[in-house]
Amino acid sequence: MSLTTEPARAAEPAPIDTDKLMSFVFRAVDEVGATLNAALVVMGDKLGYYRDLSEHGPSTPAQLAERTQTAEPYAREWLNAQAAGGYVSYDPATRRYTLPAEHALAMTDPESAAFLPGFFQIALGTVHDTQHIVDAARSGAGYGWHQHGTDVHVGCERFFRPSYHANLVESWIPALDGVREKLEDGALVADVGCGHGASTILLAQAFPNSTLVGSDYHAESIETARARAAEAGVENVRFEVAPAQEFGGRGYDLVAMFDCLHDMGDPVGAARHVREAIGDDGTWMIVEPMAGDRVEDNLNPVGRAYYGFSTLLCTPSSLSQDVGLALGTQAGPARIRDVTAAAGFTRFRSVAETPFNRVIEARP
Repeated sequence: MSLTTEPARAAEPAPIDTDKLMSFVFRAVDEVGATLNAALVVMGDKLGYYRDLSEHGPSTPAQLAERTQTAEPYAREWLNAQAAGGYVSYDPATRRYTLPAEHALAMTDPESAAFLPGFFQIALGTVHDTQHIVDAARSGAGYGWHQHGTDVHVGCERFFRPSYHANLVESWIPALDGVREKLEDGALVADVGCGHGASTILLAQAFPNSTLVGSDYHAESIETARARAAEAGVENVRFEVAPAQEFGGRGYDLVAMFDCLHDMGDPVGAARHVREAIGDDGTWMIVEPMAGDRVEDNLNPVGRAYYGFSTLLCTPSSLSQDVGLALGTQAGPARIRDVTAAAGFTRFRSVAETPFNRVIEARP
């Protein structure tokens, strides 16, 4: 009887479906076009191309270039790229390009909940720093919010502010138990992780009897927030530089966190500080990116974008801080509930949602 064994045979390679392969290749070509288009949208926004087309209607490249004081070759190629991507329409008979009214609303009106340029701006700024994230992934280090460029910070505000403008006062605050009445009478409010202060200023304008304190660890963002508040003429708000675990004050009727809890290195520590700072009958409003609890719940266009931001922006931000829990942008309500429960909050409910956000109410 032989004790030798035959060597294991290598698995036979799976047969290649050529049609499936080419379908994937052309999908990849479309992805490259979409990647480049993010830069083209930011370019068109910064050069005023969308606004000009919205104002003047069908235009030739020469007309667009003259009105925006830019070089015609750039205007021509930009228009062709936008036409190929379906952002503008092209009429071969007149050789003019038109920005449809629906697209104009999304590309030029910052007060519209559908306003998109900020979304592209933060995406482009995030992608710009990819090499830093590649290096961090190899070392296990993080890359902080403050280390990113202006397009990330400005784009973030421009993306989220229209949704806050459309929903915060009209639907999100009324969905919280008894909070609107407190704000109308005069409440003490902390807006933690306020960034440029868009949410803080909106609340201050809507509820002049209340006092608001916005805080963020990023000093440059707080400088911008103070300038924005001065421009808006609101006097019932102040801003301070402080991390979420150390914002000042006690007895808050409302503590709000807008799209920032998942970015924190120690969200449980921040939650415990909220529990200490909040009044016995206070409310913690947590606005987070829309997500389900399971990966398969988030395999959709919004989830895809958020997982991309999570990989390149939010998770590195968390890992750059103490603890580095790295909840991820698609943490889901169950993980957020765990964070609030660990801090001593006993009541938790989802009260409102949009395609991009979920609003959660946590109470002692």
